[in-house]
Amino acid sequence: MKYKLWFFITSTLIIIPGLIFIFLGGLKFGIDFTGGALLEYKFEKVINPEELKSFGTVVASNENTYILRTPAVSHDDLQTLKTQIKDKFGNFEVRREENVGPTIGKELEQKALIALVVSWVTIILYITFAFRKVPKPASSFRFGVSAIVALIHDVLLLVGVFAILGYFWHVEIDTLFVTALLTVVGFSVHDTIVVFDRIRENLPKNLGKKFETVVDISISQTLARSLNTSLTVIFVLTALLLFGGVTIKWFVVALLIGITSGTYSSIFNAAALLTWWEEKLGH
Repeated sequence: MKYKLWFFITSTLIIIPGLIFIFLGGLKFGIDFTGGALLEYKFEKVINPEELKSFGTVVASNENTYILRTPAVSHDDLQTLKTQIKDKFGNFEVRREENVGPTIGKELEQKALIALVVSWVTIILYITFAFRKVPKPASSFRFGVSAIVALIHDVLLLVGVFAILGYFWHVEIDTLFVTALLTVVGFSVHDTIVVFDRIRENLPKNLGKKFETVVDISISQTLARSLNTSLTVIFVLTALLLFGGVTIKWFVVALLIGITSGTYSSIFNAAALLTWWEEKLGH
């Protein structure tokens, strides 16, 4: 913990590039948010996907199967589009045809933001209550706020990375991304609480020691558990990324980034901020 200021600087430098690309409009919202059509077709013969891009955004799904994203289309317009595709590329099998209206997309966007805010507030209240018996002058409220600051770091990092991916490679975010974001929030706070709970247990046993020393002891006792838990999840996600298919590719990437960040932030952000706050204002 004597290096905590360096951790703060490092974390800030990590999230700044993503914030820049967020403001540059790097985030690309999928049809779940903007409204549009998602069409998945399997062609009988090999086609050039570059030529298919004249009809919309194209993502390869499986062998000779492509997902086409377009603005929302009516039934008649869809039939016309399918006729044009058939004339140009030959027969194809319809795997999926979905239309998402912009009203639904706006509703999903609002619910996603509400879900994040509600989860943050609930986490602060829960940790404040659960740690209410922490020895004074330590504050259970400071435990809760430190955990949320670490979560905000994870959220900003994940959103920032996808803003960079969207800016350069047109990667879109959808409801699966929101699912990954909320999963990361849950995983990150879980890891943070493990560290914080050990700090709470060690405080009465080390009343004569500096808060920084108690935190170092607690991190040493929980570090192996945190790394082992995170690595097992990362191994599974890596396997999914390699063999899971294109439809869940960016969902898995989001989880990988978020869980790695969550493991880092529980120690180098949450614990470090709590230590700084308790030493500056807690005594």
